[in-house]
Amino acid sequence: MSFFKNSKDAETKQKPVKDGDAATAEVDEETEKVTESEPEEVAAEQQDAGEAGEGPTETEAEPSETEENPESAEKKEKPDELAVLKDRYARLMADFDNFRKRVAREYEETVKRSNARLLEELLPVLDDLELALTKAPSADDPMVSGVKMVTDKFVSVLERNGLKRIDARGEVFDPSIHEALSMLPSPDVPAQTVIDQFRCGWTLGGKLLRAAQVIVSSGAPEAAE
Repeated sequence: MSFFKNSKDAETKQKPVKDGDAATAEVDEETEKVTESEPEEVAAEQQDAGEAGEGPTETEAEPSETEENPESAEKKEKPDELAVLKDRYARLMADFDNFRKRVAREYEETVKRSNARLLEELLPVLDDLELALTKAPSADDPMVSGVKMVTDKFVSVLERNGLKRIDARGEVFDPSIHEALSMLPSPDVPAQTVIDQFRCGWTLGGKLLRAAQVIVSSGAPEAAE
C-alpha cells in the first residue's frame, strides 16, 4: 500500500502545469517585480529632476531680499522722493503767497490811481470854498457858517478816500512836495523856510497828488550901506 501511495504522490509532483496556470503565475511574478521596483524608480526620477533643475530647490524657495521687496532697493539707490516733493511744495506755496500779495497790492494801487484823476479835479472846488471863507466879512454870518459846514464835509469825504492835506506853513522848503512861487526876504523867518502858503498840497496813498504852492523866505535882508 505504501508503495502505491508514494507512486501517486510522485506522479502528482511530476504532473505538468497547465498553460493557464503558468500564465497566471508569470503575471503575478511580474507584478511583484514592478511593485518592488516602483519606489526605486520614483526616487530615481525625482533625483534626476532635481539635478536637472525641474523641481523647486532650496535656493528658489527662499527668495532674496531684493526679490521680496524691490522698493527697498530702489529707495537705497534713489534719494528720498518724499522729502524732495515736500521741499518743492513749500517753495511753490511761498511763491504763490508772494504772488497773491503782489497782485493784491497792485490792485489796491490801481484802484487808487483810478480815483486820483477824479479827486484831483475836485480839489479846485475845495480851494474856492476855502478862499470864500477867508474873504468872508464876518464869521458869524449864517451863509459863512453854511459854507464852512459844506467845506468840512467835503474835506472828510476826501480824507476817507485816502487823501491827506499838506500844510507847508513854517516848514522847511522841500522841492519834492512844495512848489515855490516866489522868494521874499524876512527878518523873522530863516532862509529856505515857507513864509506863506498860496494853495495847500495833497497826497493820495502816500504819493504826491498835488504839490503845495508856497512862498519861501530868502533870509534876513542885507543891511543898507
